[in-house]
Amino acid sequence: MVVKSELDKLGLHYTRVELGETEILEDISTEQLDCLKVALKATGLEVMDDKKRILVEKIKTTIIELVHYTDHQNKINLSDYLSEKLNHPYPYLYYLFSEVMGTTIEKYYLAQKIERVKELLVYDELILTDIAYKLHYSSVAHLSNQFKKMTGLTTSHFKNLKHKKRISLENL
Repeated sequence: MVVKSELDKLGLHYTRVELGETEILEDISTEQLDCLKVALKATGLEVMDDKKRILVEKIKTTIIELVHYTDHQNKINLSDYLSEKLNHPYPYLYYLFSEVMGTTIEKYYLAQKIERVKELLVYDELILTDIAYKLHYSSVAHLSNQFKKMTGLTTSHFKNLKHKKRISLENL
């Protein structure tokens, strides 16, 4: 809503405004772009006009959507999935992401999977076996080892921390 309002104020015509992306019909002047940047920055948003950074953000968004918001039943090949979704060859996406982010797509993907495991552990609706299956780990042991490697905690220790915090807040 904020983005549409600012585009309207500047007299810019657009075909769509979606989360993280806007398609403007005409060329935007430097003055209009500067005004838009200032207006959006005041609301905590930013204009990204660097094509490489935009594509990296799309890679990140695609991975987050895949891990956090999609219940994909079949194990997918991440490189094929990203290439298909973003219409670029995977080696290019891999190189660009590594160059801009200073880490690999795979490490980012694994970090997102561990964040999802944390969420599911906190919700306490699934047992670890179900979480491992849902996130396509080959086994509970594999998930547990990766969790420990990335967080320094076992999954059970992480769950216990959640329960201790809940208990201490209730006793206040």
